[in-house]
Amino acid sequence: MDEIKPSASTAEVATTHFGYRDVPLAEKKKLVGEVFSSVARNYDRMNDAMSLGLHRLWKRYFVATSGVRRGDAVLDLAGGTGDIAALLHECVAPRADRNDPAHGGVVLGDINGDMLRVGRDRLIDRGLVAGIDYVQCNAEALPFPDRSFDLVTIAFGLRNVTDKPAALRQMQRVLKIGGRALVLEFSQVNAEWFRPIYDFHSFQVLPRLGKLLARDADSYQYLAESIRKHPPQEELKAMMEDAGFARCSYRDLSAGIVAIHSGYRV
Repeated sequence: MDEIKPSASTAEVATTHFGYRDVPLAEKKKLVGEVFSSVARNYDRMNDAMSLGLHRLWKRYFVATSGVRRGDAVLDLAGGTGDIAALLHECVAPRADRNDPAHGGVVLGDINGDMLRVGRDRLIDRGLVAGIDYVQCNAEALPFPDRSFDLVTIAFGLRNVTDKPAALRQMQRVLKIGGRALVLEFSQVNAEWFRPIYDFHSFQVLPRLGKLLARDADSYQYLAESIRKHPPQEELKAMMEDAGFARCSYRDLSAGIVAIHSGYRV
């Protein structure tokens, strides 16, 4: 989990990590926001280049195994450019009342306005209008009543949250009884022999791709570092249990490059 370091004196401030750097706790949201505002327009293009297109397969599998059903109310956090929301929308039959998320449909939430606008514009361009709402929100303090959703998802976003335990508690709070939370995130590679190759790709290839395709090497350096600072599989499972989820489990994909964590509200 994010290590939040207490101040040693009144003159010091609490810090947390931003990639491999320690930064004042209050600054992390701003720094992460700057990263995603910078990469918003090239985000999906870069994901294709970084993962050789695998991210699309991971996301399809994530939604296909979510258990989402027609009529469900779904919240997709850190929904960014809208690819998860679009897949969820295919599974959810929208109902008449669009003003209340409890009546079904998909709510796409993201803390970053630039990412949210890109996602909204792309979904509208695809003709996906009814049954999708957009909310700029912080995962650590969700603006929804208790027990609002049947499913809460977050894909490749939890590692960028400053207070992950708070976000997990909020996800648990807004789920209905019997509802499920799913986290798709980069995780710890299982095979020892593959780790040097993966590290080379992450720290040598990704920043260069960022510079070449998006003219932004620093943001992609941060994204690579943020993966390494994210809790590995068992630690994240324990964090979900501490947040109040039951029947917690995870499934590795692609040798642990990513993992899907699952938990229920009971």
